[in-house]
Amino acid sequence: MDQFLFFLVAFLAVSSAVYFVFAKNPLYAILSLIVTMFSIAGMYILLNAQFLAIIQIIVYAGAIMVLFLYILMMLNLNKADESKKGNTLKFIGVFTAGLLLVGVLGVFRGVQQNQIVVENVDRGVGLTKNLGRLLFNEYVLPFELASILILAGIVGAVLIGKKDL
Repeated sequence: MDQFLFFLVAFLAVSSAVYFVFAKNPLYAILSLIVTMFSIAGMYILLNAQFLAIIQIIVYAGAIMVLFLYILMMLNLNKADESKKGNTLKFIGVFTAGLLLVGVLGVFRGVQQNQIVVENVDRGVGLTKNLGRLLFNEYVLPFELASILILAGIVGAVLIGKKDL
């Protein structure tokens, strides 16, 4: 069942990513990229990494894609601008994808067909509880230093953006 779910989510991710590359309308392209981000989060859940899945949804599918949509609405792209683009970038993209396909096929050629049986698997590796325990016990100093650095960046951005303080 897990393998079927993986292939279903992987097919959804790859097909929406391909649609993103070949979409004519930029709005549909961004929406297909959001579907790709959600399906990657589904792969994280299948790998028992719930924290990474939630971060994937919040940061990428939530914040960054909303930013892309906002920029797209602010730019107000017209159909007249689309006709000016040449086919050179499409050719480069297809050539690069072909090179990637050759590399993936080379990797699959070298893979042995024997499956490794894993017996002693720790099922709590990707859980949020274990990640929190590590962050607040062993790595508390780097975690707090990173939060102070982020706070300094936010204060700096507010000071630069606000002209009358």
